[in-house]
Amino acid sequence: MDHSTSLLRLIFLALGAALILLVVRSAFRLPRGIDTPTTALFDDAAAAGSSCTRFAPWGCHQADRVTKPKPKPKEAPSHSHETDVPRHPLDPLTVGEINRAREILRAHPPFASSPSSLAVHSLSLDEPEKAVVLAWRKGADPLPPRRAVAVVRYRGEASVLAVDLASGAVKALPVPASGYPTMTMDEQVALCFVPFRDPMFNATIRRRGVRLSDVACLPISPGWYGPAEDNRRVIKAQCFSAEGTANFYMRPIEGLTVLVDMDTAEVISISDRGAGIPIPAAANTDYRHARHIQEEEDNTAAGLGYQKVRAPSMEPAAPSGPGVELVDGHTVRWGGWELHLKADARAGMVVSRARVQDPGTGAHREVLYKGMASELFVPYMDPTEAWYFKTYMDAGEYGFGLQAMPLVPLNDCPRHARYVDGVFVAADGRPYVRENMICVFERYAGDVAWRHSESPITGLDIRESRPKVTLVARMVASVANYDYIMDWEFQMDGLIRIKVGLSGILMVKGTAYSHLSQARENEDMHGTLLSENVIGVIHDHYVTFRLDMDVDGADNSFVRVEMARQETAPGESPRRSYLKATRHVAQTEKDAQVRLKLYQPEEFHVVNPTKTTRVGNPVGYKVVPAGTAASLLDPEDPPQKRGAFTNNQIWVTPYNKSEEWAAGLFVYQSKGEDTLATWAERDRPIENKDLVLWYTLGFHHIPCQEDFPIMPTVTSGFDLKPVNFFESNPILKQRPTMEDDLPVCAATTA
Repeated sequence: MDHSTSLLRLIFLALGAALILLVVRSAFRLPRGIDTPTTALFDDAAAAGSSCTRFAPWGCHQADRVTKPKPKPKEAPSHSHETDVPRHPLDPLTVGEINRAREILRAHPPFASSPSSLAVHSLSLDEPEKAVVLAWRKGADPLPPRRAVAVVRYRGEASVLAVDLASGAVKALPVPASGYPTMTMDEQVALCFVPFRDPMFNATIRRRGVRLSDVACLPISPGWYGPAEDNRRVIKAQCFSAEGTANFYMRPIEGLTVLVDMDTAEVISISDRGAGIPIPAAANTDYRHARHIQEEEDNTAAGLGYQKVRAPSMEPAAPSGPGVELVDGHTVRWGGWELHLKADARAGMVVSRARVQDPGTGAHREVLYKGMASELFVPYMDPTEAWYFKTYMDAGEYGFGLQAMPLVPLNDCPRHARYVDGVFVAADGRPYVRENMICVFERYAGDVAWRHSESPITGLDIRESRPKVTLVARMVASVANYDYIMDWEFQMDGLIRIKVGLSGILMVKGTAYSHLSQARENEDMHGTLLSENVIGVIHDHYVTFRLDMDVDGADNSFVRVEMARQETAPGESPRRSYLKATRHVAQTEKDAQVRLKLYQPEEFHVVNPTKTTRVGNPVGYKVVPAGTAASLLDPEDPPQKRGAFTNNQIWVTPYNKSEEWAAGLFVYQSKGEDTLATWAERDRPIENKDLVLWYTLGFHHIPCQEDFPIMPTVTSGFDLKPVNFFESNPILKQRPTMEDDLPVCAATTA
């Protein structure tokens, strides 16, 4: 080999190495203003050498604190969001805008003297007025001025502030009379470790026979139970043994509760009511696939267990069909639908400007201005000392979006899904990215959109059928043990289906019982014995959705269509009775408060009284409930007073931009003074007004053994269905799927 060839090869290798280095550095580039040592972008990045960070799920293992394991490397984000700019009036704050807001807040006179004392509990877009958004046209109009709304605490005092990102002006907004802001992720993680600073707690753990390195604690919101709990921001920690399993929730250190001052990080008191209750065994509690591979192989060889079933294709039925467009990161177009989609730290996922194309005119017509989960109320049904306070408000106390972990491709979402990230703010005001928080995909589940086959009696050979393909937007919030799967599903016939799936792990109670025969006759165990020493406690889930309906325009009316039996007159007909529908237009808020009754059926329409079909019917959408539940708690019980928005399944209020959160703006330790129920007491006029419809979806959960050690998903929901919105079936002309439409897969030759 001559010297020139060697030199060329050396140059080539050097250039290749430089190119690889450039690509790697580019792939791992972080948004400017994100300080990686203190506010890691990735979920498991190290904070002081620990894998338990402000952005991790909110159960923290004491072993993280003791052994300080080296964090595992993760892939870089697919998109750093460093250069993102808003392209729609409702786009969430970008990385750059969050950094700008942080600069403004830290320079604001009340905070400038000690900016490190400023804790940012939330920072989100201050959405423009509806009229401005509705009038905006892409490409023709500039974006409205960008503003942020910040909820902060400074030296113990909470403030709500409007921040003008262009001018730097800061304006104070009203602060609720009671309650505290949503906890930050920083707090949720830090509070896990406070009990370990207390010698009495450590001694109690040792007396219970648990190594401190095996203890995992959870920060549990305390609710509100009277004036004695006022003027002090507190949290209760309860702990578990993580020895031998990742599913530490199944190994409670029962009866041990630590009351902690959140501002001073001091232990106020320790209660131990479970000294005689054993910690359940770890056997058969781990749910991770890797732990079951050998067991699965052994069972298969022995002819036991389930047969392996290959997951069916999750590809859309018609590849040549509508397809999903994700435009500018947040605008979704599919099958005649156009909508805006974004992540929200509190609500999780927000759907805005949902419009559907009219097949008759080709125009996109307004259906929903904004829809989101406003609150999730989860009361447990155990009044004992260690359980009575477990009455969570998951959105307002913990943040539904903050608890959303990255979705798992091929399992949470199909291969062809598109993903939307969330950009949130840490307590110090810096941005971080929650990757793959929302997925959007076409779904074909073998359902039929419409069909008819003609009987041979007619002599007509007709067999017509159309497949139902839908669009799904999905996010999952993992609020400690529970996982909530939120789906917004859009059909080509104009229907919107909103579904909630419950999965994850039960919150269980330790017991001395290993068999039901040990329980006293008629003993109230407050739940079901699921395994040896494990009781699954009865509880409820109530998800309240805020739906700003704009059916063919902003001004709508709410119509209750009552169905009742009518008697025929003697001799009038061979029939004695029939069903009659009567329409009643709600005049005020109290007219529209609905408690569902099986034997007094109704339909619930939101109509535009100024728009009619060609035969004269007002155009509208109707709310179609599915399986649901209602609260059985005493209305004067403190948890129910805070959760009074669940007293009805449907509420209708006039649009008010400030009325977004059904449990109030500040929920933590709130008294229930600023909820949907109190707003609706004003009984404001709602006929032919800009309306907001609130729907509460409920679940009663009496645990069963099939819920152990992890729960199969249980799902319910409700529909928003067109009612005289179109002139006829909007998918009448949908073409059938033919064999030639399907992809042909063949081996290729080299």
